[in-house]
Amino acid sequence: MTQASRKLIVVVLDGLRYDTARSCMGYMEHLVEQGEAVCYTVNSELPSLSRPLYEVLLTGTPAHANGITGNHVVKLSKEQSVFHLASKANLRTAAAAYHWVSELYNSAPFNPVTDRHQHDENKPIQHGIFYFEDHYPDTHLFSDAEHLRKTHDPHFLYAHPMNIDDAGHKFGGESKQYEASVRLADSILALLIPMWLSEDYQVIVTSDHGMNAHGQHGGTTSEERKVPLYVCGDRLNSLWDGEETLSQLWLAPLMCEYLGIDPSAAMVRLPAIEPMRSTWRGEMDDEG
Repeated sequence: MTQASRKLIVVVLDGLRYDTARSCMGYMEHLVEQGEAVCYTVNSELPSLSRPLYEVLLTGTPAHANGITGNHVVKLSKEQSVFHLASKANLRTAAAAYHWVSELYNSAPFNPVTDRHQHDENKPIQHGIFYFEDHYPDTHLFSDAEHLRKTHDPHFLYAHPMNIDDAGHKFGGESKQYEASVRLADSILALLIPMWLSEDYQVIVTSDHGMNAHGQHGGTTSEERKVPLYVCGDRLNSLWDGEETLSQLWLAPLMCEYLGIDPSAAMVRLPAIEPMRSTWRGEMDDEG
């Protein structure tokens, strides 16, 4: 596998709980039904809050170790994120995401006047479009992501829309408004994922946390912690067969495996990863 073919898109649908994904995301479930994707259950780390879980997803480290213990903690991460590791490996990185992602990996605090569009090859996120209103339309966010993909051809693209979470907080995680936001995200993915796969991207779709009926998260209930992990592409379809629930700490090293880069020393070792790694390294040797 050549370096140029190591391409990964990670979509984090903020606030998407597992049961709603499985019942409302008809396109994603179509891929599962047809054997083109697999969906796993992931148990979010605690606290099941957004900023700490952005850090979990991208560094593979728990809150007590990384220091991002609440949404109010505004500072750069001290860990090596997937963005850091990819850019150090001479891979291009990009993100269309909520501004807290910029505050974790590029600069903090975020300035909405100067920091919305960022392009700096010396930053972990080399190309970024960041929003700062929770109701920023998911349609616009995915358009931002596509602009970054087509303009900068990143190896690692992170797309992070917020409307599901926003609807959950306003109306509750069992409301028709929450469900409608999930269905809209699925319809957007139905347009984008076939194109991404045809252009040799591997695709991960997951969430940071869920949402309870009262429009809250941060606690320990399954509604707040259980989220989906859809993997799409020509690898990993049987990586964790038999595993009932996956640790969210596995996602960052999983992203590294997709990108063909070494995980950080702080990331956990992935169960059952060695057979897959041997197969991938053989493909890379054969192709490269």
